[in-house]
Amino acid sequence: MHAMQYELTLPADYDMRVIRARVARIGHLLDDWEGLGFKTYLMRERGVNGSPVNQYAPFYLWNTVEGMNSFLWGGAFQGLSDDFGRPSVRQWTGLAYEEGGAAGSPARWAVRRSRPVADGAELADVAAEAVGGAERLAGEDGAVCAAAVVDTARWELVHFSLWTHEPPEADGELFEVLHVSAPGRGRPARGRQW
Repeated sequence: MHAMQYELTLPADYDMRVIRARVARIGHLLDDWEGLGFKTYLMRERGVNGSPVNQYAPFYLWNTVEGMNSFLWGGAFQGLSDDFGRPSVRQWTGLAYEEGGAAGSPARWAVRRSRPVADGAELADVAAEAVGGAERLAGEDGAVCAAAVVDTARWELVHFSLWTHEPPEADGELFEVLHVSAPGRGRPARGRQW
């Protein structure tokens, strides 16, 4: 399991209806993408739900590296790059994935919580804690799914979760979900990824 995200931070006066229209027009194109667990088309709007920025920030969970590479190098990503400029693409290695009690329901909100892995931390303990965190998130009311991923270049741990309703205490950055393409959502191995 591999995670990927890019963020397009847009001008403060940007008309976010442009992003909504773009997703409505092209969101379905990845609905059957080989190797994709799911892609969430995410947006934050300046001044809404505490967001300081206008941002389009899709998050992907890939079942295969081949699917991810096909997306990045095979032309699909080129369209976004042509329209907005080529963004930096963050990638994480999967530690855990859990389906929530609301699995199969439409996701309306996403939360991304990041934290550094402390110097000197026992890595096995950090990973076990990340797995437990994904399990706890998935067990909360309205959770569609939860994943724990790590960037070992930055030693950053990320918990990503999808929700049917706005979580009452979103511990992290809150995104509106515009569309979910999920051709292989049921395929990521559940639980610990090693």
